[in-house]
Amino acid sequence: MPEFAPLKNDLILRAAKGEKVERPPIWIMRQAGRYLPEYHEVKGKRDFFETCRDPEIASEITIQPIDHFDGLIDAAIIFSDILVIPQAMGFEIDMVEGKGPVFASPLRSPEDLSRIDLNPDIKSKLDWAFKSITLTRTKLNGRVPLLGFVGAPWTLLVYMTEGQGSKMFRFAKEWIFKYPEAAHKLLQATCDACIEFLALQVVAGAQMLQIFESWAGELGPDDFNEFSLPYLKQIAEKLPKRLKELGVEEYIPLTVFAKGAWYALDDLCNAGYDTVSLDWLYRPEDAVKVVNGRRITLQGNIDPGVMYGSDEVIAKKVEKMIHGFGGGKQNYIINFGHGTHPFMKPERIEYFLKQCHKYGSA
Repeated sequence: MPEFAPLKNDLILRAAKGEKVERPPIWIMRQAGRYLPEYHEVKGKRDFFETCRDPEIASEITIQPIDHFDGLIDAAIIFSDILVIPQAMGFEIDMVEGKGPVFASPLRSPEDLSRIDLNPDIKSKLDWAFKSITLTRTKLNGRVPLLGFVGAPWTLLVYMTEGQGSKMFRFAKEWIFKYPEAAHKLLQATCDACIEFLALQVVAGAQMLQIFESWAGELGPDDFNEFSLPYLKQIAEKLPKRLKELGVEEYIPLTVFAKGAWYALDDLCNAGYDTVSLDWLYRPEDAVKVVNGRRITLQGNIDPGVMYGSDEVIAKKVEKMIHGFGGGKQNYIINFGHGTHPFMKPERIEYFLKQCHKYGSA
């Protein structure tokens, strides 16, 4: 493993491990990206995935919010995308303006599995991602920890079968209800790739990891328990073993974010993760009750849309959120309930971050 500068701010790592902290740490999903003017300057006319695959550019974009909101954010998250696993498996994906990611040839039947690599060489196929992480960690020089991430198996199956974002999830549902055996085969292969990708991100320099189950809310409780939760559990169980095989001795905190799966919080608290990230469908006090004293850190969960509100609204919402999570001095990380929007004004987010410091330090 490369040698890196000592960490000057380990607040988020301590909070994820359940230690008492002086204030709740803060980072924001999609904090590096389109809402910052400097992002567009650096990206220029490059394709989105081309930007991700350029370690120098990706590292610069990753660090932009750390510079822009100097001293207000407690972690950087590598600029990348959840769809790099499908790309490693052989899918061609274009990022279409106004539409998002579009797969050239999505999976429509079990026979289509023969078209993709169910056992990809993650180390070579995603070599650029590991170079980005090492370079970014070096450039950060210990200012804040660097987070790595992956898309969870069910969410990736949705994209691989639908071919793009969806409102009806017709093809993904067809896979799990018409071809459940093939769906599990795809989910298992994806899960194995996710574990290897996460492990190699740590070897490259990632200090904390988040698993994004972005389409969790499209599954009912029983189907979540069959097609999502077992694979989330596998990641939490097998990853530490893989890290030991790779010679990693330090403890790497794991976060799971299952958007929309409000019914699954109790199960997620028993799934082997240090931190469970919440969307804004939860009342913080209710989530704390569900945790019920277990060694779980909660992360979240303000509605990103609050950033369109007035100073008074933002301040009020921040105070209520932090109070709802018990004041934030233990078992809590501040975040949005999902990602930033491209239309958000950086000064509104800066005001939000300052309010988080104000009420979190109270």
